Amino acid sequence: MTTDYVGYEKHLEERLTQLGRELPGPMTGFARLHKKAVEDGALSAKTKELMALAVSIAARCEGCIAYHVRDAVKAGATRQELLETIGVAIMMGGGPASMYAAHALDAIEQFMAAPEQVTS
Repeated sequence: MTTDYVGYEKHLEERLTQLGRELPGPMTGFARLHKKAVEDGALSAKTKELMALAVSIAARCEGCIAYHVRDAVKAGATRQELLETIGVAIMMGGGPASMYAAHALDAIEQFMAAPEQVTS
């Protein structure tokens, strides 16, 4: 069974938006932190999204994988860059990370096949 990562990300976005309305303090703070952490600086936004993807895999966060694959693709990451990021995540997370790497591969293929979903 394969997860629909494009649909999953949309669902999470809806739920997080609702949380933002009902719990504005922490959610607004986190959104601001996220925005500032991944903006271009000494490292490009693309590099930062690839780093976030590696951590998402090693930390076994399926929702994070969906978000950071989408955002890495949106920032211009290539399939090869995404695959090498998976390699680093497996090195850092071992066997469990390799299982979540399979999730990331599904997400990469889905978001790269649906470019209209990346820009939203």
